[in-house]
Amino acid sequence: MRETFKAGKLAQMGLLSAEDGARAADLVAQVQSDGIETVRVLFVDQHGILRGKTIVASAFGSVFSTGIAVPSTLLLKDTSHRTAFDVWSHNSGIQAGPMQGANDVLLVPCPETFRVLPWSPHSAWIFCDVVFRDGRPIPFSARHVLRRAMDRLADQNMAAVIGLEIEFHIFERTDTATTHSQSEMPGAPVETRNLAQGYQFLTENRYGELEGILDTLRRYAQGLGLAVRSVEIEMGPSQVEFTFDPADPMTQADALVMFRTMVKQVCAAKGLHASFMAKPRLENTMANGWHIHQSLLDVNNGRNLFMPDEGGGLTPQASGWIAGLLTHAAAASVLIAPSVNSYKRYLPFQLAPNKIQWGEDNRGAMLRALLQEGDGASRIENRAPDTSANPYYALAAQLIAGGEGISSGRVAPAPTQSPYEGEGAQLPRSLGEALHAFETSSLFRRALGTDFSDYLLHLKRFEWNRYLNTVSEWEQTEYFNLF
Repeated sequence: MRETFKAGKLAQMGLLSAEDGARAADLVAQVQSDGIETVRVLFVDQHGILRGKTIVASAFGSVFSTGIAVPSTLLLKDTSHRTAFDVWSHNSGIQAGPMQGANDVLLVPCPETFRVLPWSPHSAWIFCDVVFRDGRPIPFSARHVLRRAMDRLADQNMAAVIGLEIEFHIFERTDTATTHSQSEMPGAPVETRNLAQGYQFLTENRYGELEGILDTLRRYAQGLGLAVRSVEIEMGPSQVEFTFDPADPMTQADALVMFRTMVKQVCAAKGLHASFMAKPRLENTMANGWHIHQSLLDVNNGRNLFMPDEGGGLTPQASGWIAGLLTHAAAASVLIAPSVNSYKRYLPFQLAPNKIQWGEDNRGAMLRALLQEGDGASRIENRAPDTSANPYYALAAQLIAGGEGISSGRVAPAPTQSPYEGEGAQLPRSLGEALHAFETSSLFRRALGTDFSDYLLHLKRFEWNRYLNTVSEWEQTEYFNLF
């Protein structure tokens, strides 16, 4: 089998290493011995959503030999699943490579992502890189974007360590919204009610009410090999949080996608609806944040570069990282808060930031610094992202902005103690503002490339313009009787 892979198309194109070929042979044998019937061959799209094809077990080996072709339009869709680029014209708007005519791109499997699904043990996942048919990387493919950012940081002899806090809701589904009239693009939202009342943050009794589904999700997450650290009751009704042990950025991006997908699939099968939407339009419902804990290691000795030296105070690296995240916060917003809805979360006194500031252990500030002398877990928490983000894009934004702060010798401003007071610079108040900030950022255009920047601007403006062209319920209520 290894020789077959070595002679295969992917290996000949330099897309499958000898080591990956050896691991692939072991995986094919495992699929056969474990009685797995199907393998879901998937890639993470531009929105952090898994897409791909399901193959039968006997065809699994061919994935490592030749890859799998999928339509390139899967990379060109907005959040309604509409194709946002004109693929039928001579110029599709994608300069990086051919995507006219809804042609194919190629999925290249990543053996380390293979997982047997605990909730569907006859089936397995494997994630893939997505490349052009000639093997060239697609500059806006999720794993490629994060890998480049990690390599950029490694060139500075540094490596990031990321911790995850993921907030989401679990509701009872009362209407599946599956009538013919509800099957539009996007489909009508399902109707729900709470599993538990809220506003009893971290209370034991609320945990007891939700323990059944939380135990199920925890066990399945652990079955996927995800390093669950805690399961918590959040502030809002039916709102919970899972946290995970720290790891490298790619591991954590994969983990978030696996976790988010597992939670939605398992809950749906049980008549529940899990939502990672930033701020659902439901009465008394709290917003969901994704708090990214980040620290920085010296690759030569493993030392935490954010841990204060004797006497305390910010290390030069912590100061530069904070300054970089603050300097580029507005431009990074579209990468960490990617939806129209994301910006409804940036309100004062909601345990979410609304200004571009940092504070020492302050949950109202955008950046919460948890830095103590002698504490190897010293880290900086960014509270601006939300759980609808593509984690590969979002983590790349952290590495790029923080790394630039260090390389440019930036110095953090004074910390805030009252983050909701004063006239400090605000985070963008809309996706439109975030897109403008991203477009005018020389850093992100330089670090991510012109192809990526133009692609993302086109894609998100397509979504933003659809929103602007929609008459809202607020407008109908405000003006229909008045004028």
